[in-house]
Amino acid sequence: MGSDRLRRWENVSGAFAWRGGALEGRSLMVVDDVATTGATLEACAAALKAAGSGPVIGVTVARVRF
Repeated sequence: MGSDRLRRWENVSGAFAWRGGALEGRSLMVVDDVATTGATLEACAAALKAAGSGPVIGVTVARVRF
């Protein structure tokens, strides 16, 4: 993983948390405008799973080419 990609992953690690009601295994979709490394989607999904969600699907409008 290049240094820029690693930095993006480190920047979002632990940055998100679910503060709503109980998720109780619900399937969820996370939408992001542009996926550069996937770090934001991965961090959001991890926070939702930690809060008790079921499957989390990530969707983006565009992707940056590496």
